[in-house]
Amino acid sequence: MFTTYQEALDWIHGRLRLGIKPGLIRMEWMMDKLGSPEKKMKAVHVGGTNGKGSTVTFLRSILQAGGYTVGTFTSPYIEQFNERISVNGKPISDEEILELTNIIKPLADELEGTELGGPTEFEVITAMAFYYFAKANNIDIVVFEVGLGGRFDSTNIIQPLASIITNIGLDHTNILGDTYEEIAFEKAGIIKNNTPIFTAVKHPGALKVIEEAAENKSAPISRLNEEFQVSGHESIAKGEVFSLKSKSLSFEELEISMIGQHQTENAALAVLAADFLNQAGYKVTEDSIRTGLKEAYWPGRFEILSEKPLVIIDGAHNEEGITALVSELTSRYKGRKNIQIVFAALSDKKLDAMIAMLDGIANQITFVSFDFHRAAKAEQLYQISHSEKKLAVDDWNSYLIEKINSLGSDEMIVVTGSLYFISEAKPFICETIGKYRHN
Repeated sequence: MFTTYQEALDWIHGRLRLGIKPGLIRMEWMMDKLGSPEKKMKAVHVGGTNGKGSTVTFLRSILQAGGYTVGTFTSPYIEQFNERISVNGKPISDEEILELTNIIKPLADELEGTELGGPTEFEVITAMAFYYFAKANNIDIVVFEVGLGGRFDSTNIIQPLASIITNIGLDHTNILGDTYEEIAFEKAGIIKNNTPIFTAVKHPGALKVIEEAAENKSAPISRLNEEFQVSGHESIAKGEVFSLKSKSLSFEELEISMIGQHQTENAALAVLAADFLNQAGYKVTEDSIRTGLKEAYWPGRFEILSEKPLVIIDGAHNEEGITALVSELTSRYKGRKNIQIVFAALSDKKLDAMIAMLDGIANQITFVSFDFHRAAKAEQLYQISHSEKKLAVDDWNSYLIEKINSLGSDEMIVVTGSLYFISEAKPFICETIGKYRHN
């Protein structure tokens, strides 16, 4: 038995040594031992390549604005580990993490002694979430984010009220496949029999795979630019405005506080899912939709940490994410003469195209290393870049202190890349900015 939160956390993180083991059999084994908690909750399942966390947040915020108590399961974390299991956007307590770990560890030890092998870190955390939400009597609904893929993801043992697939991109190709169609097949694995699916997938081949899966499961499908349309987009100082129309709803000038045109599509998916839940017995009003969208906040997604000096952090960890980041920087800050980019990434990503796009927009690009077992070395990233103004830095902490304190009025720093890096960098940057302002 663990006696402290830190002991519990160290054990959970220690399971990273087991890597990624796709499959549902270990989860099913643990759930059976726990009395099938995954069957004792109402849920919405959210998959896709990018935008999962934002979509979860939009939907949670809408339902919360309507007076519901909403659980969420997301990954990875940005500000603290506990946020992966949250209620109404508030992470569960250290004491609850400790209690849950002590419930799951004996199962993990027993499972380790079988031919199935021990559960991974993600499987352990997912089991903790299922158990917690099933036992919490006040939870009205839970929104689960898929960890990786969909078909064999640990979360895919639930029978949700509805499913959402945000988009499809070429990420985790070493596990999910090299083509949009192969990846879409894995993502489509969350589609369940007779369960509505809402999607913003645009790639024709990927969308066809989603459509075929929906047809095979007799799942009603709502597709961007088919059953629903997003139009009238306009960027405002602190967010976006857009209109949304479908067969059952029509909203003009919906406002979100998250930045980026792509966020309007994520918000639209959340509204469509909320509208379905309204028809399924949850009371979701136009006021709760408008309020929830505007109040929704998700850290590390084109987040402006400071206006003066201008510092932005964005977890653009794959090609689609970098494309969205570059588009937003180009449209919002075209008058800026000096964009300084700090980039860190995992070594198993497709880095060439990502770095090429950043090279094209950065006046200076600095590649950094960080402490994570899959992190790329700064020098490795540096060698891929073709920028004439590039640096490789191992001590990103000292570098950021120096850059933030010397930033000119026409300059900006954009810290981007792996979400694991963003989770380390954000609190440090906020502390640095605080000291800068104090001085």
